[in-house]
Formats: sequence, structure tokens, C-alpha cells
Amino acid sequence: MIRIAIVDDHAVVRSGLRQYFAEQADFAVVAEAANGRDALDLVRAGGIDVLLLDISMPGHNGVDALAAIRARDPVLPVLVLSGFPEAHFATVLLRQGASGYLNKDCDPQDIVGAIRTVARGRKYVSAEVAEQLAEAPGGGTRPLHELLSERELQVFLRLAAGETIGHLAESLSLSVKTVSTYRSRVLDKLQLASNSDLTYYALKNGLIQ
Repeated sequence: MIRIAIVDDHAVVRSGLRQYFAEQADFAVVAEAANGRDALDLVRAGGIDVLLLDISMPGHNGVDALAAIRARDPVLPVLVLSGFPEAHFATVLLRQGASGYLNKDCDPQDIVGAIRTVARGRKYVSAEVAEQLAEAPGGGTRPLHELLSERELQVFLRLAAGETIGHLAESLSLSVKTVSTYRSRVLDKLQLASNSDLTYYALKNGLIQ
């Protein structure tokens, strides 16, 4: 039996997945959460074989949650199920510890297959993402945001969404100076000049809604 935790801020999504998974003889939904902080509590509690994680959630989002979960449990399979197209986030999150990435527009049977794949300790990579990974092994044609580190990506997405440096520092338990340093690195790597530029870049590339 594969014990699954569903983390998504939309109750209707969780309900739909729970009902669909009930039709699978080897699946059992054992926990649910609506945000990244609660997801980390589920991981601490244990008893999960696969965690299904949304990216776009209020507050502690999926990117933050993935980083925290990997720090807590480096081996727990985390399958990202997101409304963002695979081309925008998949390769970044796979490099940062996700076990697989699926767009919410995919066939439900693809989710079932992906869960079974990551539960066996393997990565789930769609044909599209495999092509992306093969095309740019050295980063030659990768979009600039794929060059960001895990922490830089966290800072970038939060700043792009309008969060202040002070609030970001508090929520990440970092100093304002440290966050400012990350901001400078992000601006440099993305070849941008301001927080407004960060927001425009993120919207243009489909990284925030």
C-alpha cells in the first residue's frame, strides 16, 4: 500500500484527487494539508510514502516547502503537481530535490503512474522534461532562472510576488543583510536591476500568477 499525503490549498483539488486515488487498490490517502508549513508537520509526523505537493500556495509556498522537506527528510519522494507548465519549473525543482513534476492538466492516470514510480525510489520525468534536461546539460540554453540556487529561487519568487526584504528575512529566519545579499545575486544572475524587474520577469516566464 502506498501511503499518500496531498498538499494543495484548494479543497476541491484535494477532494478530487482523494476520490480518484480511492479507486486504486494500492493507494491510501493518509494525510492532507493546505500549505507548506502544514506539509512539513506531516513529514515530521511520518507514515507517508509519497507526498504530492502543489507549488503555488499562499504563505509558505511549494518551493519553500520542498526545501524544508528535503532538509528534514532527504529521501521522502515528493511529487510536484502544479498549475504551472512543465517548461517553467520542472527542471529547476528536479535539480532541487523533487522526485517528479506534473502539470495539473495532465491525464489523471499519469499521476497514478508517477506516484507508483517515485514510490519505488525512481524519478518521474515526462518526455518533455527529459528533452529539456538533455538539451542543456551544461546550462547553455537554460533560462536564467534555472541558474539560481535553491535559496536564491526562494528569495526571487517571494520578492517577485511583492514580499518585503524585512518580512522575507523574518519568515526564512535570516538577517536582512543576508536576504539583501541573495537579492543582489538574483538580480545579477537574471541581469535585472530592480524588484519591479523581478516581478515582470516572473510573470513573463509564468513563474507567478
